[in-house]
Amino acid sequence: MSFIRPLGNTGLQVSALGLGTVKLGRNSGVKYPSAFDLPDDNTIRNLLAVARELQINVLDTAPAYGSSEERIGQLLTSRHDWSLITKVGEDFDGTCSTFDFSAGHVRSSIERSLKRLRTDFLDLVLIHSNGDDEAILRASDCVPTLRELQKLGLIRAIGMSVKTDAGGELAAELLDAVMVTYNLQQQDVVAVAKAHSLGKGVLVKKGLMSGHVQAVAGSPPQDLVRDSMNAVLGNCAIHSMIVGTLDTTHLRRNVELALAALSGQR
Repeated sequence: MSFIRPLGNTGLQVSALGLGTVKLGRNSGVKYPSAFDLPDDNTIRNLLAVARELQINVLDTAPAYGSSEERIGQLLTSRHDWSLITKVGEDFDGTCSTFDFSAGHVRSSIERSLKRLRTDFLDLVLIHSNGDDEAILRASDCVPTLRELQKLGLIRAIGMSVKTDAGGELAAELLDAVMVTYNLQQQDVVAVAKAHSLGKGVLVKKGLMSGHVQAVAGSPPQDLVRDSMNAVLGNCAIHSMIVGTLDTTHLRRNVELALAALSGQR
């Protein structure tokens, strides 16, 4: 399996490992196993340079990730070398999250993300669910508004970062891509299978359990990361696994393990 592959029928080419960017802009109200300081600009520049050296071309951000979008926009070079993923629906004010899936908020959120990321278009926009996946998809103005913006050329593809099995199935039916939880303890297999059957894009979040995979008992930490990569990337229906880190040594090792998983090595 290639490290760069089509994201379903979206027309996007994505790396099997994508870089999550929560840690570029937010370090409060997060669920990582240990506290961390936000990185300085040089650390981010180096992280992005190493990611590109390793053929990673996916950056996953969101308005709810604090200053992540702005910092990417300021520090990213060669925008067209990257597939930029951001989200709509959730905002974070430094203390708590608020959710708004109305047409007006979706439009203003996209305009803000375009400005922050300093780009004319977004490769993929995911709905940042509050847990009520089906109601958002069926009853809010979020999806039709995103489709309108897609027709205008501001967005190449739309999807949803889901929190329920039923929501994952519905998102696979209605949208271009779906982001699901898939790791050693939780696997949204039904949504993945549904998306695969329809030729839709599949991205994985929490593949390393937001860093908590190393706290699982029974195996050395490195074995657990390897096993996680094998579980996620060994599934041909999954196109990209989003993993966040600020450490280039970890990033290199993650890519090494991802390549081994893709080649069937164990």
